[in-house]
Amino acid sequence: MAEVITMPRLSDTMTEGKVSKWHKNVGDTVKEGDLLAEIETDKAVQDFESEINGTLLYQGVAEGGQAPVDTVLCIIGKEGEDISALIGGTPAKEEAPAQAVAEPAAAEPTASAEVPAGVEVITMPRLSDTMTEGKVAKWHKNVGDAVKEGDILAEIETDKAVQDFESEFNGTLLYQGVAESGAALVDTVLAIIGPAGTDVSGLTSGKPAAKSDAAPAVSEKPVATQPKEEAVVASSTGDRVAISPLARKIASDKGIDISAVKGSGDGGRIVKKDVENYQPSAQAATTATAAPAKAVVNFVAGEDTETPNSQVRNVIAKRLSESKFTAPHYYLMVEITMDKAIAARKEINSLPDTKVSFNDMIIKATAFALRKHPQVNSSWAGDKIIHRGNINIGVAVAIPDGLVVPVLKNTDHMTYSEISASVKDMAARAKNKGLKANEMEGSTFSISNLGMFGIETFTSIINQPNAAILSVGAIVEKPVVKDGQIVVGNTMKLSLACDHRVVDGATGAQFLQTLRTYLENPLSLLV
Repeated sequence: MAEVITMPRLSDTMTEGKVSKWHKNVGDTVKEGDLLAEIETDKAVQDFESEINGTLLYQGVAEGGQAPVDTVLCIIGKEGEDISALIGGTPAKEEAPAQAVAEPAAAEPTASAEVPAGVEVITMPRLSDTMTEGKVAKWHKNVGDAVKEGDILAEIETDKAVQDFESEFNGTLLYQGVAESGAALVDTVLAIIGPAGTDVSGLTSGKPAAKSDAAPAVSEKPVATQPKEEAVVASSTGDRVAISPLARKIASDKGIDISAVKGSGDGGRIVKKDVENYQPSAQAATTATAAPAKAVVNFVAGEDTETPNSQVRNVIAKRLSESKFTAPHYYLMVEITMDKAIAARKEINSLPDTKVSFNDMIIKATAFALRKHPQVNSSWAGDKIIHRGNINIGVAVAIPDGLVVPVLKNTDHMTYSEISASVKDMAARAKNKGLKANEMEGSTFSISNLGMFGIETFTSIINQPNAAILSVGAIVEKPVVKDGQIVVGNTMKLSLACDHRVVDGATGAQFLQTLRTYLENPLSLLV
């Protein structure tokens, strides 16, 4: 009998997983222990092995797609076995953009509808980088009106201004998806254009959006929009050029001289497509060379690019935002004399097969300081504070996708050599996505060190559920005062971010004083 394999929970904080790679395809033979797929969690990418024998009959998540924990990942059974009752439909597709879920059903074509020949579905345009929805301030074309390319369809009110929206197609306006003074999300249906008489009922799921009962915004407060006569603007050569507001904006963004663009709209008016299709001509270059005093230099703007967020990056963003805006952070800073620590490290590293970093020394000193100040080694839990029995220090490691925090369990019982070996091993595996989920769980305190990058001081966001995080800066050689004399010394700045719900100011300060004592007198760690 076929077995349904669900998306596994590979970490205690995992809510969904992404299939980075399938190692078995539908129809392949699968044996117990075979690698089925690589699953990207909120912390790492992990191999996922089969626990049963059979044939892979179904993949519930496409490669690169993701699904919540406990939903169908795949089905394994006997070759040719009927599994229709287990899947109840087609395999899950790659994850759709989050915004698609929020779009109102009444504003989009039905899923099964096919767009008739010659028909164009016009969606609400994104007219500014911060625009999420637009309001139809005025329709310039009604249903049944003939529309030509370059005609103004409507005036769209964004979060910044009111702009003309032009048609890019010829035909008849068959449908208005938003009533005048109504609003709709970006990328939802604004209008449908096509041959007169075409039936588009299959593309719409109802009537246009109801007109807002409220008075248009212009009746309450004047909208900062350009008067129609300002569609004729001055070019860099001093001539007057007829151009639509949208085309003018695109030209400005791309650094295009509008006097060099030939308009295809009514009366030679420059419209959106003219600017988007514009290519500098050889004649323009020749003219610029012949008359340098009046030459116009066209700068080609660099194109924006997009990189889809990895699951790790999304979770980092979510967790840090939650921490910053839920935990009341405050910061304590101290400057530590590192001369004795430098000497102690040199002596330790003179031993055979020993290589200890300053970061290793800081980790050990921090673990000892947490022993004396258990309140800093605690967590907020709503109606109570949890005092952690073990000291498990998380060490922030930068990876291409962002940041991970491998954990040194029972750090206070580790030697310098054990700390050094563990940090090097986990940091190397973190950068290759080789860490296991359990190696990044259970931290009770965290350390972030940017000293190796020359950063002298900085503050960090608390890695919840920890109540504090230590930020470590670079060791700097500078003049210091010792016994009333100015001498050359080595200092390092530490910053402690604390959750004020758990760690009071005095407690945080006492912890830093203890940490300073350990670092300024390294032999005290051996007592």
